[in-house]
Amino acid sequence: MSDSDGKKPLGLKGGARPGNVKQSFSHGRTKNVVVETKRKRVVVPKPGGAKPSITGSPSVGDPSKRPAGISDAEMDRRMKALQAAKEQEAADIERRAAEEAEQQERRERRRAEAEEKEREEKEREDALKAKADEEARKLREAEEAKTRAEAPAPAAAAPGEPAVSPSGPRGGGKAAPTPAVRRDRDDRESKGGKARVDDARRSGKLTLNQALRGGEGRHKSMAAMKRKQERARQKAMGGSVEREKVVRDVKLPEAIVVSELANRMAERVADVVKALMNNGIMATQTQSIDADTAELIIEEFGHNVVRVSDSDVEDVITEVADDDKDLKPRAPVITIMGHVDHGKTSLLDAIRNARVTAGEAGGITQHIGAYQVDQDGTKLTFLDTPGHAAFTSMRARGAQVTDIVVLVVAADDAVMPQTIEAIHHAKAAGVPMIVAINKVDKHDANPDKVRTDLLQHEVIVEKMSGDVQDVEVSATTGQGLDTLLEAIALQSEILELKANPDRAASGAVIEAQLDVGRGPVATVLVQNGTLRQGDIFVVGEQYGKVRALINDQGDRIKEAGPSVPVEVLGLNGTPEAGDVLNVVDTEAQAREIAEYREKAAKDKRAAAGAATTLEQLMAKAKDDENLTEMPILVKADVQGSAEAIVQAMEKIGNDEVRVRVLHSGVGAITESDIGLAEASGAPVFGFNVRANASARNTANQKGVEIRYYSVIYDLVDDVKQAASGLLSAEVKETFIGYAEIKEVFKVTGVGKVAGCIVTEGVARRSAGVRLLRDNVVIHEGTLKTLKRFKDEVPEVQSGQECGMAFEAYDDIRPQDVIEIFTREEVERSLD
Repeated sequence: MSDSDGKKPLGLKGGARPGNVKQSFSHGRTKNVVVETKRKRVVVPKPGGAKPSITGSPSVGDPSKRPAGISDAEMDRRMKALQAAKEQEAADIERRAAEEAEQQERRERRRAEAEEKEREEKEREDALKAKADEEARKLREAEEAKTRAEAPAPAAAAPGEPAVSPSGPRGGGKAAPTPAVRRDRDDRESKGGKARVDDARRSGKLTLNQALRGGEGRHKSMAAMKRKQERARQKAMGGSVEREKVVRDVKLPEAIVVSELANRMAERVADVVKALMNNGIMATQTQSIDADTAELIIEEFGHNVVRVSDSDVEDVITEVADDDKDLKPRAPVITIMGHVDHGKTSLLDAIRNARVTAGEAGGITQHIGAYQVDQDGTKLTFLDTPGHAAFTSMRARGAQVTDIVVLVVAADDAVMPQTIEAIHHAKAAGVPMIVAINKVDKHDANPDKVRTDLLQHEVIVEKMSGDVQDVEVSATTGQGLDTLLEAIALQSEILELKANPDRAASGAVIEAQLDVGRGPVATVLVQNGTLRQGDIFVVGEQYGKVRALINDQGDRIKEAGPSVPVEVLGLNGTPEAGDVLNVVDTEAQAREIAEYREKAAKDKRAAAGAATTLEQLMAKAKDDENLTEMPILVKADVQGSAEAIVQAMEKIGNDEVRVRVLHSGVGAITESDIGLAEASGAPVFGFNVRANASARNTANQKGVEIRYYSVIYDLVDDVKQAASGLLSAEVKETFIGYAEIKEVFKVTGVGKVAGCIVTEGVARRSAGVRLLRDNVVIHEGTLKTLKRFKDEVPEVQSGQECGMAFEAYDDIRPQDVIEIFTREEVERSLD
């Protein structure tokens, strides 16, 4: 089809189109049809409306008013195209209506299927409920039948005639027992009992078993039977049998292990793990969870949450104020302080009538000694602190636990640096001071100079119109000792010292050491309460149970009251000197407190180590590359000496060299110490301790140097000279042999003689000797005699027996070891 212009009709595909047909819809219905041509615009109204008209033309069929250039054929063709478009639109409308009807039908069908499924589920539930009711009814009938069967028979059967139960066919009851009755009867028969029917039939007879058993045995109570029936009924109805829930208050710390959480709730660990998994947390029973997660689990199980912190474990040792009526007088604690070699220990010896300095290496005190003296019926507790500068911290601990400070100043030496330091410690502790001017018996003594020098440090004695008591004494002649004791007694009366002995004990650790034979031993000054054998205590990061209490005389005692110094045995580790001892109720509490303190101290040390490492890195970036470190390992016999040595080592060094203590500890030198020293290239310094056999062999094989010292001055000086490079000729000790004491004999005119066997090397009479007990130096000196049989010999070879006696020393025991050594001067240099 084509018109006179050769153009395709409107609406046909392909070719040029003179116009476009546009349609607009409203809610799926055609609003109107617009036909646009190059010259005219035809608007076709929706079906059923007015006839279409051509804009600008009053009549379509009027040839006179038809647009110019449009023929009748072209007009008819366009009208047919419009009619075809309308028919297509109607078809689309019908198609969409059919699709909507189909969708509505599908929705109705799905709704009907859901209702049918719901109706079937309801019918199934009704059937299950009816079945459960039927089973419950049968169970009740079975229980009633069993009750009737257990009742006594109404009449006895004739002899020879079998007994007939009322519930049998002739009794008008059921023909046969129910399955529940049969199961119950079988169970009772399997347990050795007889059927109740037979018991009823033979109720008139007394058998031997019944007479010996004393009746028919123990029966269940009515409440137990009701509970059993209720559980059986719930089980038959398909319900779960739940026990009565016990609600508990669960203490919840910041973090808790899953197994511990289950124990505190008294729930099964598997249930707790399952609850965690249901909440999306995969944790085993050995893993820790945070407090928020644990709180959710506790609330899920129906318990109450009590939030606590880790530090709450120490609430059990919270200090409680004592009532005034419970306080009783106690002995004063007096601390002897002063400069080295001013006669502190000698003065205390004169008071105690003992000789302590004879047992100290070099004649100086290197440990804190605690002693109790009975002066005219009054107990006085004395603390003797070392006077060397290295023991600053030890003197500070002595001032912290003391009531009165006795400042010892030599009349021939006046005020010295450690004297000034002792004055500062006493003032910091806030305790009264008594000045004891010692050595007044010497010809060059000048007590007035001591009093004048003390004025420079704000210590004004009574003779200078002050308030500090001063006493002139002499430890050698005993002059002024009574006056000193009277001054101490007067000062203690003014203080009115009291404590409550009827409470849990608390005290301070004066000193601690590791004894191979007795384990960790702590010297404790009881400050409050009474410490008894068997008490459970916590001290610092350690805990234990009092196994034994030993007083200052070496005797075992059962208890120690306030102001009494004792050695405590039974610790699980060596505490730090200065730690506080507290008695608790249970071992679990003590262990929990000790673990918390250990964790807190470990975190603190880790943080301090990280900060130190960062500071060292920054210092290394600024300092010269020639800065070197001298690493050392230190092992001492007591904790206080180890701490003092470490503090002295930290003060040694300058911008070019410094001393770094890799490790410090208490006890004998072990193989692990040698391994650490080898890995670090460090020497090992032993202070009054020795290496065991395996450690010595390992050190010899790996070339690790071990040095032994008994005087702290020598150790500090050697390290200082080595670090500064000012090394001069030193006295080097060479061990030439070891001997073991087998027996001890008493010889008239000689004293005690040790029967020994030389286990290693050779024993020479000209060499020096040391007596070792549990690898700790007990005595150092020379031999008085060395005999082989009855002859005096110069030396004894390894494997031979001999007799040895020490010069001016008799405290020898079997199993002790004698160390033989020689001294020689050698030149040394710092590599």
